[in-house]
Amino acid sequence: MPATATLESTRLTEAQKARFERDGCLAPIRVLDDAEISRYLGLYNDYVARNRSRLDALPPNKRHHIFSETHFVMKWAFEIASHPRVLDAVESLIGPNILAWNTNWFSKPPGDKIYVSYHQDGTYWKMIGPAVVTAWVALMPSVETNGGLRVVPGSHTKPMLPQRDTYAKDNALSRGQEIAVDIDEAKAITLALQPGEMSIHHIWIIHGSQANTSNVPRIGIAIRYVSTATKQESPNKPLAILVRGKDDYGNFELVPRPTVDVCDDKVHDALVDRIRNSIMQGAVKAPAKA
Repeated sequence: MPATATLESTRLTEAQKARFERDGCLAPIRVLDDAEISRYLGLYNDYVARNRSRLDALPPNKRHHIFSETHFVMKWAFEIASHPRVLDAVESLIGPNILAWNTNWFSKPPGDKIYVSYHQDGTYWKMIGPAVVTAWVALMPSVETNGGLRVVPGSHTKPMLPQRDTYAKDNALSRGQEIAVDIDEAKAITLALQPGEMSIHHIWIIHGSQANTSNVPRIGIAIRYVSTATKQESPNKPLAILVRGKDDYGNFELVPRPTVDVCDDKVHDALVDRIRNSIMQGAVKAPAKA
């Protein structure tokens, strides 16, 4: 495919914005061209290869130090999080002054048992203000058979559901958080994506994903954006990178944009620890090993 400039505009139409308000999700939106997909997938695979020994030593729910917050420390990951085509769609929903607050890689090798239980992000993030969305950018297909993102449309308009921490070892979430009541699977849909496409979903939508039962890996990054006017209840001032517009509020500590493609593991780990201390507020302790 030719350069990104030939792709259709990602600024949302009034109809798309109305659909997001109604359903709490929107997909697919093409944001990367073929050259970008190839480049970022190669850089991601290089990063995984450098960390292979650490990854192999950890269960899925302990890998967040490696797969979280890479946009703070690696230039190529930041490029995805600050990509104009991603931000054009996000701006349509939360306004022109945008912070990239959090990122997570959610990858599932073929036949792996990794899954994400149904949950609502708003329960854990302690955000004050509605201007918060997640963009999920696929570098490989993300479909029903390989564990693509599933959501319950319209659930963001309902009261918050009770949730619990399970710390299940095959759950990709760091605390294995899950909704503590049954979810009608018949009401859920898969936000199917091809490489270079993204979905956007609301902070309060019920969402999760199943294990990859196919022979195709699922590789994608979830990027959490907030408007600069948003606040987070946190023991420390939360970190973020300004990716568009200006910050007149100072609710977040702004981190400089990364300048290297290969990060310092100790710096990355320390940064992830600080951010997770905020997200893990109120979490129950993991059960002791038998």
